[in-house]
Formats: sequence, structure tokens, C-alpha cells
Amino acid sequence: MNQLSTMDRRRFLRNAAGLSAGLIAAPTVLVTLTNPRTAKAATATASDPMLPFAEHYKTNLTTNLTAATNAAVDILSRLAKLWQTGTAWNNGVVLAPEVLRANMLYCVRITTTRTEAAAKESFIIDRQDNSYAMIDGLGPLAALYKTGALAVTSITTAPDGTPPTTISDGVLPGAPAGSVNGAGSTTSALGNVALLVNTVRGSYSSSNPSKYAYQYPRPWRMTDDSTVIDTGTTDAYGFPVYKSDVIVAPQLLRQRSLTPATDGGFPSGHTNAFFLAGLALAYAIPERFQELVTRAYENANYRIIAGMHSPTDVVGGRILATALAAAILNDPASATVKANARSQALAYFEAKTGTTEDTLYAYAHSAGLDTDPYADREINARTIAPYFTYTLPRHGPDPEMTVPEGAEVLLETRQPYLSADQRREVLRTTALPSGYDLLDGPEQWGRLNLFAAADGYGEFDSNVQVTMDASNGGFSAADAWRNDIGGRGGLTKLGTGRLTLTGANRYRGGTQIQAGTLVAASPTALGDGDLQVSGGATLQLTLRGDRHPALTVGGTLRLSPGSVLVIELDSPAAGAVLPVISSRGLQGKFGTITVSTAGYQAEPRYAPTGLSVHITR
Repeated sequence: MNQLSTMDRRRFLRNAAGLSAGLIAAPTVLVTLTNPRTAKAATATASDPMLPFAEHYKTNLTTNLTAATNAAVDILSRLAKLWQTGTAWNNGVVLAPEVLRANMLYCVRITTTRTEAAAKESFIIDRQDNSYAMIDGLGPLAALYKTGALAVTSITTAPDGTPPTTISDGVLPGAPAGSVNGAGSTTSALGNVALLVNTVRGSYSSSNPSKYAYQYPRPWRMTDDSTVIDTGTTDAYGFPVYKSDVIVAPQLLRQRSLTPATDGGFPSGHTNAFFLAGLALAYAIPERFQELVTRAYENANYRIIAGMHSPTDVVGGRILATALAAAILNDPASATVKANARSQALAYFEAKTGTTEDTLYAYAHSAGLDTDPYADREINARTIAPYFTYTLPRHGPDPEMTVPEGAEVLLETRQPYLSADQRREVLRTTALPSGYDLLDGPEQWGRLNLFAAADGYGEFDSNVQVTMDASNGGFSAADAWRNDIGGRGGLTKLGTGRLTLTGANRYRGGTQIQAGTLVAASPTALGDGDLQVSGGATLQLTLRGDRHPALTVGGTLRLSPGSVLVIELDSPAAGAVLPVISSRGLQGKFGTITVSTAGYQAEPRYAPTGLSVHITR
């Protein structure tokens, strides 16, 4: 597995505020639940004053409970296509019976086949502070983190049955002085990291406004058809008994709420908290990015296993958290705490492990599955794949999507003479089509897969991801994507697949081919930046015999030993000397040069400003 650089992992979060919630999170039901208006990059309008989310996330308060006044309620407002909120918590109306019945039957199947061990684990995940519950995603770094952050929990085991009282997390006697629950103490050796987690999980990150707005009950209060029927009886613990086939984990029976009007299921608050904390930790410690994302998916799934939430609840929590984390991490007010958290985490772990920034990644992945349950990335991918959709049926057409605000800033460099307001107007009207090639996985739903974005790889070998660094950040694109796109940043080709470029590409920050194959399908220009081809990477060019180089590099061409050049001859002619690459300067040589056209060979002729080849037979 190729290592994704720390910077590339962090680019996802740095640029993610520009991604609408519909593009950020992933599953089928996500597409169903996301407000189609927010799937476009646009500024606030009379029809939707909450656009874009990143500029309005601070409206997520319990004083605002409508899509017109609360950006969080707004991005989840497609639930109204499935469920009509009633005049009270228990009289909502099902609008999409095929979806919501599948939603409830999933809960029934999971809770009636749940093992005792799974029930106990769901209790631990429920009762631990949500931020603390994410720390084990750090693997070999987890124990070091807990020590340095003074992060502790009193919930380490689960009772065999229903405990006699409610149980809450706390600081056990004998814990180190200054220890706290959650991500840790803000005055500890990792205090800046704890502060970042607390910031992302701050005043505007609650799921409660959306719970109050939608009033979709928890599954243990509903029938298979999502209706509420109170049997008029109470159980042994004094809780009302509702007609439901969902079985709550016995360890959590006393943890249920007696105020259903303020205890809605959608969206899942625990899920929201897991992803908020996980993405904040991933920003500070990107060496464990995809493992923390996996941990968040798994913890969220335990909400269904516990009988406390349904798949739609969990998906809603995931959407909300991803949008909030992206917005908060991109808020200029978070710049200092972000920088301090990463700097402190890196220095702390380097000192504790004897590594450097270049070798910390290897240490963070040095354990096996016996001690690190997230050690195998392929197992991680298979584990969370079912959680994308939970097998729920699709409902209605996919919302129209465009490349969101932040990603389309790539177009600004083409109109440098325009004012900021004019450029904004151009961007709204010239946005690239959405995600069907640019931000997609194999389902072609126009979405960004968090897991793939975290690790830089696709779900299948044929869909390897690459990182494209725009002027204000980066985003992932499928290897097969083709387009002429520019920016003040750079392009980094990762993974084993192929990336094809055509036309004029203005990567001012340079282009790197670190793995796989970069194809220049026609005479291609890479702008003013350098081109670096790493050892083991391949550059594939077509020579058309018209005396024009196949590739023009505005900066320096840097070739590493082991790099490969593959040449295809459009008009083969033995004896011809053809220009291949023109550059401002040349450093190094290709390790191998081959001709894919049968019967021909190429003799390289290196010059201070590029490369030509003499074609022979």
C-alpha cells in the first residue's frame, strides 16, 4: 500500500468546507436525505438563505428549527420526502413506506440476532464519552495519546444484564492529576489537540436542533411501519412500552429517555459526535486518518446494534458531522487552534516514538491485527462498505449536483482580470458538472467517499484515487477522469491506476507522478510548475510526428531513477528524431524508455531543456 502524505490527508479537510453535504458523506440514503438545493455551489438566495453551509453553520442553534433559519436542519431536509413531522412527537406520517419499513426491519434483524458480546460493546460505546471512544482509532499511538492528553474513562466493561442504576462516564479514583473524560485536558501535553476536538464539537455542532425539528422517533418506540403505538403499560424499569419488534440492549434499558418529545432518533447524536471528534483527531494526527474514519463508522453502527437508532438516523448524523467538521475546520477562527494541534501532536509523537515526520506514519502502522483492529486497510474498507447504504432502497431521483464552492475556485485563475465579485458570479454560472467523473465512486452518485478521500485510494484497483490540489485546497478524483483544469496549486498522482490529461493544464504548484501512470493523451501543457516522475511511476506519451513535443513543462522536468517513459507512435517513421518533452530545465534521466508500437525502439537524446528520441527499428 502506498503511503499518502500527511499534507494530502489534511487537504481533504482543508478543502472540505467547499463541499456540500451531499458530496461529503457517501451513502444512497445520503443522496435521498440531502437537500437538493445544497448540492449546488451557490451563495445565499431568497429560496434558500442557508447556502452555502460553511458560511451559515453558526445558525445551528435550538432557537432555529426550520430549514430557512438553520443550516443543519436545511442540509437534512430531504428527510421530509420520507417522513412528515407531526403536530406531536408521536403522530408523524410516513411518506416513503418502502424506505422507512426497510429502515425499521433492518433494526429488527440486527437487534434480534445481536450477540451478547455485541450488546456489551454497544453499552461501552454508548456510555463512554464520545470523543474518548474515538481514541482507539489511533492504534499504536492510542496509549501514548491517552497518557499525553490525560484522557480517561470509567467505562471499560459492561454488566452482564441491566444494571440497577443509570451509569455515566467519569474519572476513576487514582487517575493521574488533571485527568478528564473525552479528548483530554486542554492543559495537558496534548492540550491543543483536545482543544481542537472541543472546538469542532463546539457550540454549533449539536444534533438537537435537527432532532427537535424532524421528530422521527427512535426505533424502539416504533412499529415496523414507523408508527407509534403506546400499549398503555410500563416495563419492569418504569418505562412506557411501545409496540415494537426492536430490542434494546439489556445493558441500556435504564439509559432510555422518559421525554420522547426531546429524544428523537434523527439524526443520531452519538454518530454526529463520533465523526466530529474523529475528523478533528484526523486533522491533528493524519497518520491515522482512514483508521479514525473507520472507527467512527464502526462506533456509529453500534447505535443500531444497541437498538437506539436506525440506519437513517446514523446516516443523518454522518452527514451533519461531516459538514460541520468541514465548515469549522475551514473557519478562519479555527486557523490557530488547527496549526497548534498539528504542531503539538507531531512534536509529541516524534519525541515519544523516536521518529520524524517522515517516519511517524510507519510507526503508526507498525502493529498487527492482534493489537490494532484497524491494521488492515482492506478489511477496514470491507467492514464499513455495508454502512454506506445499509441496503435501504433508493427513493426518488438523485439531486442535481455541481462541483461545490471551494472546488470550483479552480476556474478563478482563468479570469484573473475580474474582480472578486465578478469571479464569484462566473463561478456560479460556469461550475463544472458534478461528481460523475470528478468526485465519484463506482456507484456514480456524484459523491465523495470519506474513506477513499482519507487514504487516497479507491475501493477497487480500477478506481484508484488521485489528489488534485486546487488553489484553496485539494480533492480526490477518479483515475479515469479527464479534464482541463487549472489552479495555483499542484497535482499529485497517487495509486496504481491511470490518470489521463489533455490540453492545457495549469498546475502552478507543479505535478508529481508518485505511482501508477500519467497519460498525456494529446499535446499537453502543464503550465509553469515542475514535473517530477518518481521511481516506479510511468509517464505515457503519444508522438504524432509533427515536430511538436507531446508534453510541455513550464518548469523543470525532474526524473528519478526507476521512472518509466512509454512512447506510442501515431505516425511511425524509422530514422526520425522526434521531440518528446520540452521543459525549462532537465534533471535526471528515465530509468526505462519503451515504445508500445510494435517493431520500433527509441534512442533517447537528452538536452538541457528536454528530451527527444531517435526512432529505430
